Amino acid sequence: MSWGSQFLWVIYPYMILIIFLVGLYYRYQTDQFGWTAKSSEMLEKKKLRWGSNLFHVGIMFVFFGHVGGILIPKSWLEAIGVSDHLYHAMALWIGSAAGLMTLIGCIILVIRRFSDVRIRRTSSFGDMLSIILLTLIIVVGMASTLFNMTDRSGFDYRETIGPWLRGVMRIMPDYTLMNTVPWIFKIHIILGLALFAVFPFTRLVHMLSLPIKYLSRSYVVYRKRK
Repeated sequence: MSWGSQFLWVIYPYMILIIFLVGLYYRYQTDQFGWTAKSSEMLEKKKLRWGSNLFHVGIMFVFFGHVGGILIPKSWLEAIGVSDHLYHAMALWIGSAAGLMTLIGCIILVIRRFSDVRIRRTSSFGDMLSIILLTLIIVVGMASTLFNMTDRSGFDYRETIGPWLRGVMRIMPDYTLMNTVPWIFKIHIILGLALFAVFPFTRLVHMLSLPIKYLSRSYVVYRKRK
């Protein structure tokens, strides 16, 4: 058990980090023209509009919620007046709403990608893998939130997962902090780290690009062939 814990919470995160950084470097050097979101809007718009908007708005709230809840120490939030009760109330209601919005968006995008023949045929393995993995991460994350709502053991991820992750970022990981973490949270973390491993090889890389030139470039005109 000790070796397995050391692998999952010490070795595995750094393996993912190496794959992530080397993969990004390789992708940028060999496939700059493919460094895009590969929009399929011309093939189908209605589901894309709903799914993409719900997903992107929801995931932004989810991201900042994770930053505030895990990367920012509990003592820092208490120092500025954010009590445990206030934090958990915000995490429950805002986090649940954001997670549900993201999940609905993911489900719409999954159905769209697999049900539309043209989109399915133009999708790569990476496209399929990334959207399925994202959906699984959100589902397990929502299950973790439900667990926290019903659990009476007093588990607080800000006292276990938070310090562990900050230790990983400081290259001082303490795997023993994860010993008491419920399995549902562990699965969420393992899947979340796996997403970083596939990130450089999928359309997700567009998240690292800012379309600043779009503000000044000419419009691209599309015409139907008669």
